[in-house]
Amino acid sequence: MKRIVLHTKDVMIITGKSERYSRKLIKKMKEHYLKKSHQYVSIKECAEYLGLDFDEVEEVLF
Repeated sequence: MKRIVLHTKDVMIITGKSERYSRKLIKKMKEHYLKKSHQYVSIKECAEYLGLDFDEVEEVLF
């Protein structure tokens, strides 16, 4: 079963960056998509924000 919710570890895998950078990036994505602190960022939103192809991101994560 595939997830739709993005976690810090996922951003680390996608970008190859540190945990701290990944947490900051998720925070920036939440601000960009006008999400509240309790709401999640989806993998699709992350791919769109980073300008990456969703299928490629999904392939790397799963």
